[in-house]
Order: sequence, then C-alpha cells, then structure tokens
Amino acid sequence: MFKDYLLQNWALILILLAFVISLATTVFFDKKTIARFYVLISAIFLLSIVVFVEFHDTIRSNPDFRVLRNVLMAVRYSATPLIIAQIGITLVKRLRWFIFIPALALVILNVVSIFTGVVSFINESNEMVRGPLWLSPYIAVGLYSVFLIYLLIARSNKKAMEIIPIAFMAFALASGLILPFIFQADYASIFCIIIAIAVFAYYEFTVIQLTKKDSLTGLLNRHAYFADINNDPKSISALISIDMNGLKKLNDGEGHQAGDDALVTLSLCFNKALSYRQTGYRVGGDEFIIVCRKTPKEETLHIVESIQKYVSETKYTCSIGYSFNPDGNKSINTLLKESDDMMYLDKQTYYRKLNNDRRRTL
Repeated sequence: MFKDYLLQNWALILILLAFVISLATTVFFDKKTIARFYVLISAIFLLSIVVFVEFHDTIRSNPDFRVLRNVLMAVRYSATPLIIAQIGITLVKRLRWFIFIPALALVILNVVSIFTGVVSFINESNEMVRGPLWLSPYIAVGLYSVFLIYLLIARSNKKAMEIIPIAFMAFALASGLILPFIFQADYASIFCIIIAIAVFAYYEFTVIQLTKKDSLTGLLNRHAYFADINNDPKSISALISIDMNGLKKLNDGEGHQAGDDALVTLSLCFNKALSYRQTGYRVGGDEFIIVCRKTPKEETLHIVESIQKYVSETKYTCSIGYSFNPDGNKSINTLLKESDDMMYLDKQTYYRKLNNDRRRTL
C-alpha cells in the first residue's frame, strides 16, 4: 500500500517538498505567516493519505471496512473547508480565527453523519449513499472559495500582474467544486495536488511581487520603476512627481514610526486616485512617481486633483508636479525633469507660505 501511495502521490510530495524548501529559505514572510504555510502543507499531506486509504481498492472492495470508510469520508468532507479556511488565514493577514467557525460546524455535522448518514454514508452493500445534506460540504467549500477570492481581489492593485494569479487560484478552486460531479470518485485522487499547485503558484507569485514592492507602502519600488519605464516607453503619456512635505521634521519630532504612518497614509491616497492605466512607485524616502500610460491629459489632471483632495483630508501635505508626453516623443529623463521642476516649485511655494504664516503668528 505504501508503494501505491508513493506512485499515486509522488508529484504532490515533490511540490510540497519544494514548498517547504522555499519557505525555509525565504526572507519575505514573518514567522507567523511561515508557520501558517507549514500548517497548510501538513494538512494537504495528511488529507492525501486519508483520500488514498479511503479509495484504495483493498478498502473499497471489502465490506468489513464499511465503518472505516464512513469515518474517512467524514474526515475528507471536514478537511476540505478547513484547508480552504487555512489558505485564507495564511494569504490574508487581517483574517482571524473565527474564519474557521463555519468549517468547524461542518466538522460536527460530518461526525454526526457517521452515525446518522445525514450527509453521506456507506450502506450494507458497500456503496455510498447520499443523505439529505450531501451538498453541504460543497456549499461550504464554495462559499469559502468565493470569500477568499473576493478578499484577494480587494487587497490587490486591480492590475493584470495581480489579477491573473488570483484568477488562476479561482479556476483551481472552481475545478474542485465542479469536477467531482463529472469524474465522481476518480477526482478525489487529484484534489490534493490541485490545491497544492494553486497555493504554491500563488505563493511563488507573491514572492516575486515582493521583490518589486516597497515593503512599507505596498507601492512598487525603485527597481520596479527603472525596469518598467524601459518597457514600452512610448506608451507613457505623463509622469507625476510627488514629494511629502515635512517628513524629516515629523521623524525628528515624533519618531520614525510616525513618519512611516504618514507615508502609508499618503500611499493609500495615491492608490485611491489611480486606475489600471497608472502605476505608483516609491522611489525614495518620501519621493513618489506615478507613471501614466495612454492616459489623456484631462484624466491626468483629474488624477492630480484627486490626489490633492484625498491628501487634504489627512493631516499631511505633499508637493506635486507633472509633465505630459502626448506624442510619445519625449524621453523619460525629460519628462522626469519637467515634473520634478514643477514639484520643487510647488514645494518652495508651500514652505514660503508656511514661513509667512509663522511670521504672522509672531
């Protein structure tokens, strides 16, 4: 039986092993997130053993194992929503333990079903019979999957580089709901590897993205900026330069945590103003650039106005400059100089006005 398990699940074992090695060498996740990934990997591995034993010919063909099959089926039905919930709490940090409450309720229902057959049971003829609540495990997994995909989309930047991996995850989870009705018991043997591939692929995507993202603000970083501006530069229709006002004074007076909070707040303001054709970068301590691609001049000006509006609703201020490239003939250096020059003029105006206001109060 052990040999049969290895032959059937060797691909799964290799994927999970690669997952473990990647986690052991990563520098991008905190210990709690890594621990949650390890719990998820262990759960998938244990479920693969349960599924293998439940559907092994020796067990399925022998009526003496009817009680064991009922127990294994209850474990399988219980484990699936628990695993989806674990995926959620691992990938979405703001989720808390109560995400498991519906899954735990289903565990109780499946335990009861061992004795009552309310979900499913193995009859005297060693055949599976569906109970009145046989759809409950699928409904639970479906609701968890929809909720997970919704959260992943909500926390993404809505651009293709983040939406495509989420779409892949959604496709994999959907296949786990649809294919069992097409292939029946035959699908059970590949369920674990599908979940493992989906999670590992999303994990690897996240690691790649973290190398391009600023860890504090969630905007793309300086390296991503220099790589992206060389990608189809003629499509860049405008640049917006932004610099926070008074970050050094804030750091010196209230501490670097206060400065970090300010940068995060401003970044949220920028993101609220951008659509899929604009991308924000943090290129320095308090320096930001927004690259606009195929964005009309009127829309660019509206973005600037929106940023000013959102920032005005906070206790912080920033200086903004912009430049246009309607024909795509200007170099990036020219665009950046024009937007920076305007931004520095805005900053000078801000500090000149601030000094004048101070004199009036003296």
